[in-house]
Amino acid sequence: AQGEKVTLPCTFVLSEEDEGPLDIEWVLIPADNQKKEQIIIMYAVDRIYNHYYAAMTGRMQFTNPDPRSGDGSLDILNLKSADTGTYQCKVKKAPGVQSQKIQLTVHVKPARTKCSIEGSQEIGKDVTLKCASQEGSPLLSYDWRRVSGTQELPATSVLNKNTGELLLKNASQDYSGTYNCVASNRVGTDECSVELNVTPPINTAGIIAGAIVGTLLGLCILALLVFCCCKKHREKKYEKEVHHDIREDVPPPKSRSSTARSYIGSNRSSLGSMSPSNMEGYTKTPYSQVPSEDFERTPGQNPTFAPSKVAAPNLSRMGAVPVMIPAQSKDGSIV
Repeated sequence: AQGEKVTLPCTFVLSEEDEGPLDIEWVLIPADNQKKEQIIIMYAVDRIYNHYYAAMTGRMQFTNPDPRSGDGSLDILNLKSADTGTYQCKVKKAPGVQSQKIQLTVHVKPARTKCSIEGSQEIGKDVTLKCASQEGSPLLSYDWRRVSGTQELPATSVLNKNTGELLLKNASQDYSGTYNCVASNRVGTDECSVELNVTPPINTAGIIAGAIVGTLLGLCILALLVFCCCKKHREKKYEKEVHHDIREDVPPPKSRSSTARSYIGSNRSSLGSMSPSNMEGYTKTPYSQVPSEDFERTPGQNPTFAPSKVAAPNLSRMGAVPVMIPAQSKDGSIV
C-alpha cells in the first residue's frame, strides 16, 4: 500500500562453473515496448550503484548489504502509486545468466472522502445522499449507516455500493438525522458524515405573490418619482421662457400728442368738406379741447397754417379739386 515498504524477492545459487564477475541488476520494464528499460539499482565489481533512477533516489536498497551471499532482493520504501509496474532482477556470472520478473501494484487507501445531499429536503420528495473519495485504488466500496435514531436505514432507501449513492424515496420527517458513509478497499478505509433535515414544503405561492407585489410597488414608486421630476423640470422651463420672452409683434402705445393731432386733423377735414348751405341744419356743438402736452394754447388762440407754395393753376393740372374752407370767428362760428 502507499506509504509502506515492500520487498521484491530475488535469490540465486551460483554454480561452480561460473567463474566471471558477479553482476546483479534491477530494471523497470515500461508498459510501452518501444521504450527502453530503466535501470534502478546495480551491484557490480563489489560495489552498489543506485543513482540511475531519480524517482526512487533514497527510497530503494538491497535487502542484504552483501548480495554475493545469494540474496539480491530489493526493498522499496515509502511506496507511491507511481511505483506500480513490472520489475526484473538479472543475475549475471559468466557463463550463467538468471532473471526474474515481478509485477508490483501499489494500492492507495481511500482518502479525502466527502458526503453531500442532492435534491429537495422536503416531505414527500426524493433525496439522494452522495459519498465519494478523492483518492483510493479500485475497487472502492461504499456503505451507508444511520448514526442517530434507530441507526437503521429507512425502508424506502436504495443503496448503490459502487457509486456511493443512497436514495431515500418519499422522505418524511422520520428520516431526519445524521448519516455516515464508509469508503473502503483492500488497503484501508475512510469515512464522512452528513446531516439530513426533512422539513414541510415551503409556501412558494406566498413568496411569489410577495415578490410580485413588491415589484409592482417598486415600479409605482419609480414612476411617481419620474413624473415628479418631469413636472418640476417643465415648470422651471416654463418660468424661464416667460421671464425671457420678448413680444416683438405688439406695437408701442401711441403718445397723447399724436392722438390729439389725429383728432384735430379729422375735424378739419370734416369742416372743409361742408359748404355754408349744408351747415344750416346743424347746430353748433361746443367741444372741449383735446389735452395735449405739445399743443397747449389759450382758448382765444387759433392755429395758423403756412400758405401753400403751389399755385392754384398748377393744382388744377395735377388733378386737385378746389375746396372752399369757411372762415371761423373767434367764438367758433362760421362766417
